[in-house]
Amino acid sequence: MSHTAWKVLPFVALVTLASACGDDAKPVNAAEYGELLFRDARFSESQFNDFSCATCHATTPTPLNGRMDSGYTLYNVASRPHWWGGYETNLLDAVNFCYVSFMRGVQKLPEDSPQSRALYEYLVSISPDAQAPALPYTVVKDIQEVPRGSLERGQVVYQAACQECHGALHTGEGRLTEMASILPEVTHDYDELFPGIPHSLVVIEKVRHGQFFHIGGNMPAYSLESLSDADMGALLTYLGL
Repeated sequence: MSHTAWKVLPFVALVTLASACGDDAKPVNAAEYGELLFRDARFSESQFNDFSCATCHATTPTPLNGRMDSGYTLYNVASRPHWWGGYETNLLDAVNFCYVSFMRGVQKLPEDSPQSRALYEYLVSISPDAQAPALPYTVVKDIQEVPRGSLERGQVVYQAACQECHGALHTGEGRLTEMASILPEVTHDYDELFPGIPHSLVVIEKVRHGQFFHIGGNMPAYSLESLSDADMGALLTYLGL
């Protein structure tokens, strides 16, 4: 596992940086400053970003309140041998993949920056075990229709996986950002945008591949581990697709 290059930032420098940010709650050590960054969308310099690390990742052994996040919980993340299903073997590279791809970071976080060092200390603080198993990440490469599930299960899936970003069904009330599409009303434009393709397949594509292939906006991808085909089918039923 390659993440030893990250080092703790001196306490005085952290307090100075935090004060400059104007946060009411001042951290007292590197890990606390890292937690502030973790939960703040302003961690990314992009004015178009509304995601924080906490948008897609829990920090407890099991996600609370039935959350179905696109990303794994980061509990024990610093103790894993690799990340992104083995595609990344350096923890900072794994972080930067999210930072640039989903949080629209202008450039990758360098290993010696105050922010990346503080974030590292926070991730270590929520990784109590010396070693933790690597976690699989299965990308659904070929998009196909899935059997539909129950309306009741679909409502649960929507509330656990979709509502934080997209808001309430039909109205978008409470959505994370105005750029997040209102579901399922966004599909009304699909005949023009994706002629000849069933609306359900476009939704599956967006969910499975996220922002990749320029179809899912800035949305992170849902692997099979984060959302099963059965739950996908139930979600489509709830969306009326």
